[in-house]
Amino acid sequence: MIIIIGILVTIVITLLIYNIVIHKKIQQFNNLNRQANNLRVLQDFLSTIGECSSVNEKITKINDILIEKYEIKYSTIVVFDGTEYQIKASNVDKKHWDTLKKLQDVPIFKDSVATATPKYVTVNNEVERLPYQEMEFGRAKSAIFFPIYIENVYIGYWIIESGVPHDFDNIDTTIFEVVKDNIVSVLRTVVHQKTLEAIVRRDLFTGLYSEEYLYTEGKKVIDQYTTSAVCMFRITNIEEINEKYSRKLGNQVIIQVSQLVENSLSKDYLFIRYMGPKFVIVFSGVDIESVTGFITDVKSELEKMLISENPYEDVEEIEIEQIDRKKKKQKPKEKIQVSPKLNFVVTTYYKGTGIEEVLKKLEQYVDNADKSENDITCM
Repeated sequence: MIIIIGILVTIVITLLIYNIVIHKKIQQFNNLNRQANNLRVLQDFLSTIGECSSVNEKITKINDILIEKYEIKYSTIVVFDGTEYQIKASNVDKKHWDTLKKLQDVPIFKDSVATATPKYVTVNNEVERLPYQEMEFGRAKSAIFFPIYIENVYIGYWIIESGVPHDFDNIDTTIFEVVKDNIVSVLRTVVHQKTLEAIVRRDLFTGLYSEEYLYTEGKKVIDQYTTSAVCMFRITNIEEINEKYSRKLGNQVIIQVSQLVENSLSKDYLFIRYMGPKFVIVFSGVDIESVTGFITDVKSELEKMLISENPYEDVEEIEIEQIDRKKKKQKPKEKIQVSPKLNFVVTTYYKGTGIEEVLKKLEQYVDNADKSENDITCM
């Protein structure tokens, strides 16, 4: 009898040890599965950064990924833009957005912001409402509030919500902490792009977009194609015109050159004033061989132009009449006319690479070329 009991005890202990080992293996498997899922989500995040153009598009796409991958009912990302809190992404009806972008002022979340820790809130039945809800009852019954910090600076929050009371009671918040860290990484990555988007301007003289446009909205157009031809040209005699004649005449040269090029280009191509006398044309989806003939023709046409200073630039109509009357009494001055000289360089841009590096390479070439160089160079 003792032997039988001993055998049974041994079997029970063996089964317990086996169950513990199996439980640990299941936990390890779940952890690995969770890590793999988080890695897949992170990969989706990184793909989104590369594929989408504007900052807002990227954040919206990221929020959509969170909702899909983690089966979240409602997800909202709110970021402080320097003047006010703005909802950057949300699948909640817009009528609730005024409430959702003021959560940092709700007393129950103030400690969460101060301590940089998530806050879970829920209700016990269908007739109750969450502390931050003002007019809504049926939409959300439980929520987790995650404050977002970048380098110890509070910049906003992420809130997930469910329509079921106590829906997040047993959820592992560490998973969502990892997700929040991924959101922070993306926000940190797009900060520079957001700055670029804010400083994109049109040039006052030519009406063309500035260089920054190519890194934001322009890149969205360019990256629709695998390769594109990128051309930079410089008006090589602009300094001579400014010094020998006048800066006003130099401005006329820049204006008329840009107008002729813009009128010659298809609307599918991008034309921007890069800096000073340097301009960039991006022939989206076109190879170098196909644009060489066009560049040759445009260059020839530009260098045949005779440009003179506009004496009436920025002058009112009444003043023009007075100037004309004075001119009749004066000996006419010799009319000054100049022609632009241009140096072109063209190369291939490959989708997924840094267009800023391509432009830097072209700029180095046109800046360091001999002032007398007046050619079309393929790189």
